[in-house]
Amino acid sequence: MKHFYCSLFGHNYVVTKKVTFHVKEYTCKQCNQQVTTNGNGKLTILTPKHKEINSVLERIHCNRLKRKSLILDR
Repeated sequence: MKHFYCSLFGHNYVVTKKVTFHVKEYTCKQCNQQVTTNGNGKLTILTPKHKEINSVLERIHCNRLKRKSLILDR
């Protein structure tokens, strides 16, 4: 029944994780389908490959933010 709602009215995505400023992970409230933004800014289904890419991106992004804040604090 949940998939019927989404096929009729479309998905109702909510941000579940902010990977970077531009890359986010979304989950549909109705059917729990998980998607993420790709390199072009479009939504793609969240596969294990995309999960790994997002985790690496998040780690790099956090390290850059830490490094930037240390430089600014001097």
